[in-house]
Amino acid sequence: MSRRAARGRGTTRAAGIALIATLAVGCSHQKQETAIEYMPDMAYGPRVAAQHEDPLRPGMSVMRNPVEGTVPKGYTPYRYTPADSLIAQQELQNPLPRTAATLERGQRVYLTTCVVCHGPEGDGHGYIVPPFPMPPTLHSDKVRGWPDGRIFHVISVGQNLMPAYASQILPEDRWAVIDYVRALERSHRPLPADLASAAGGADTAATAGAGAARAGVPAAGGKP
Repeated sequence: MSRRAARGRGTTRAAGIALIATLAVGCSHQKQETAIEYMPDMAYGPRVAAQHEDPLRPGMSVMRNPVEGTVPKGYTPYRYTPADSLIAQQELQNPLPRTAATLERGQRVYLTTCVVCHGPEGDGHGYIVPPFPMPPTLHSDKVRGWPDGRIFHVISVGQNLMPAYASQILPEDRWAVIDYVRALERSHRPLPADLASAAGGADTAATAGAGAARAGVPAAGGKP
């Protein structure tokens, strides 16, 4: 082996030993400070609380109100005031079809947001009653006689002790909740058509059972 090759091998070995020693020291020593920081100005930028005085506007806070007449993107402002209940009930129409999917959606929102006051059955026996006041039942003649637009208006702007829920419930979910409330009303006070339909279903089942017996076919769950 030439002297030059031996010298190169010795240099490589020394470099390898130095690297291993450096790694060993680095693994055994717990650093308290970051050695290199990339763009530290982003990590240590000045912070000003919203309530602090604005240096560009002496006497005013840093938090600024939106420009007058502007609304957030994707937001449609509610154009009725709390006093416009009669106008709202005439102009607002429920755009959702009363389907099983709509009722399931309304039930989900009702049991998430409305149940704490109005109760699972809509009779006012909510989870926070008492100590909070009991709200009126949703099965009264007054509420049953309200158009969907009137209920939508009350959910949106509130009424008496009930606060506005426009920020908690989306407009389409408010309509779905109204459909579910109508289903609760029908379950507590069925319409004559509901009773006739139920009676017709029972008569149909009885007729089918009698016909099956005459034909010698066992009833469901029975023995031949």
